[in-house]
Amino acid sequence: MNTSRFLPRGPARLSLLLGSYSLLLAGCVYLAYGLRFDFELSRFDLDSILGICVWSVGIKLGFLIVFRHFAGLLSYFSVPDLKRLFYAVSLSSLMILFIRLIGQGSFLPPRGVILIDFLITFLSIAGLRLGIRLARARFSGVNGRANRKLKHVGIIGAGDVGASLARDLMSKRGLGLQPVVFFDDDAKKWRSRVHEIPVAGAPESIQAQKLEFDLDMVIIAMPSAPAKRIGEIVRVLQQSQIKFETVPSMDQLATGQIKVSQLREVEIQDLLGRDPVVLETDNIRKILKEKVVMVTGAGGSIGSELCRQIASFHPHRLLLVEQCEVQAFRIEQEMIELGYTGLILPLVADILDEPRMRSLFQRFRPQVLFHAAAHKHVPMMEAQPSEALKNNSLGTALMCDLALEFKAERFILISTDKAINPTNVMGASKRLAEIYLQSLHSTIPGLTKFMAVRFGNVLGSSGSVIPTFKNQIAAGGPVKVTHPDVTRFFMTIPEAVGLVLQSGAQGSGGEIFVLDMGEPIKIVDLARQLIELSGLQPEVDIEIEYVGLRPGEKLFEEISHKGENLTPTTHPKIMRFVSDPASHEIARKMLDNLLVDVHETEPAQVKLRLQKVLPEYRPFLN
Repeated sequence: MNTSRFLPRGPARLSLLLGSYSLLLAGCVYLAYGLRFDFELSRFDLDSILGICVWSVGIKLGFLIVFRHFAGLLSYFSVPDLKRLFYAVSLSSLMILFIRLIGQGSFLPPRGVILIDFLITFLSIAGLRLGIRLARARFSGVNGRANRKLKHVGIIGAGDVGASLARDLMSKRGLGLQPVVFFDDDAKKWRSRVHEIPVAGAPESIQAQKLEFDLDMVIIAMPSAPAKRIGEIVRVLQQSQIKFETVPSMDQLATGQIKVSQLREVEIQDLLGRDPVVLETDNIRKILKEKVVMVTGAGGSIGSELCRQIASFHPHRLLLVEQCEVQAFRIEQEMIELGYTGLILPLVADILDEPRMRSLFQRFRPQVLFHAAAHKHVPMMEAQPSEALKNNSLGTALMCDLALEFKAERFILISTDKAINPTNVMGASKRLAEIYLQSLHSTIPGLTKFMAVRFGNVLGSSGSVIPTFKNQIAAGGPVKVTHPDVTRFFMTIPEAVGLVLQSGAQGSGGEIFVLDMGEPIKIVDLARQLIELSGLQPEVDIEIEYVGLRPGEKLFEEISHKGENLTPTTHPKIMRFVSDPASHEIARKMLDNLLVDVHETEPAQVKLRLQKVLPEYRPFLN
């Protein structure tokens, strides 16, 4: 309910508001006199009150105008508005008291009346504005129209988050959701009430009580519950054939930017279960605050999340380097919407274009670089290995050389667990990039701190298994899995990027960091969970088809190379590999030899040439 729709605009609106407020303020003066004198007011008193209203109401209106009380919409009333109202009423009352002290005559109010009038005026106007705000929240939908039919909602979780959600839904009737019952695992809460809403029992009792409470949907309000328990609840809800959603994650709620009532569908990451990552933000802030930071591949899954998280640490300038104009535009618009207009600078550039990249380094002098630009799709790179070597190996080498030449402080390469004993060109090209980076640091230590961070698959990245499975489910199946025993490590994109920043902050140069990816997950189990989340049954509604490992794919990912020693770091989720780096001369020769006539060489020959310089690489040859 937006009350401004029923008011005229411009001067006419102000005149109407002033007239209405004049009556309200005059009523406050009369009520103050009545309370002061027990409403035993003679005719003379009424004449005095009328005379006092003429000038005192004018003073109050003047201060309300000065403090912009009438500038905003009546239906929006917050703490800053309350403060301005308090100042306006207080100063007007002080002005009336000052006139009372220096003046004489019957048209001056007693001091007790002035105090009572101050309290009544403040409470009356504040109550009016608050009432209009609550009416707007209660009766208006997101589209500004009243939602008359309220859906009956059950809330799983009668803790702080569930109680906050119920309070939000009850105060915002425009959302169209009415909480009618709680379910909770804690038996001590059963048969009690939260905000006068009964706690009926455990989530497993939903099926039996669905009809009793006429439930239209259920909201899972357990953001800190173990993933295993969330999975059990989801299966109960699927069997009950009732629509369900969940509240945002604890990380999202902690920022304060997302409210508990901003519901979303249950995602696969809710069921995989990883403990929240605690970052040492002070250390990260030290390397980013007031620095010029460059992110290559800024429009990609990892690059865009890097931009979001880096911006929150207030660098001096954030350079968004991206080859694809469409992706550059997308991340630019997103960052603008997040309020970083003056901080970011999108730059369309190819990391292999040395003149262009040199000009950017020369102009902006980046101090910290996160190199996320890469070709990453394994089967596609198997068919054209020269492109993987050019972009992932030669492109990284060029960026490293420029970072050293222009005296950057830190260079962080986003690598992959596929670089470990690689069986595909993508992983091998990343391993070559790591070797070059380490060799450069060992040759000229201290000037620029070079380091790499390896991690596995991230949930929901473009072209990864989860979006692919979702598309196959939407098409009616089958969901195509390479092998029944294939496993992969997974983590969320925000988690991976947070640990990349942490690695960059604690690195002293020359390290290859690896992130704790948790336990490996069977891809076929992932497929089954995605099918179930879609409200379907695996092998009944959607078939799972095994298509065999693709060229270059492993059955499972490995942890370390031969000759690498795994050592802990100061962060429990980050480990470090220590190995003897190659000389820079050897690393440079590796690249130069590989790239001779690379476009005229058959893919199989490129792979064999790559194996000669990288013995641990086991190529797939047609």
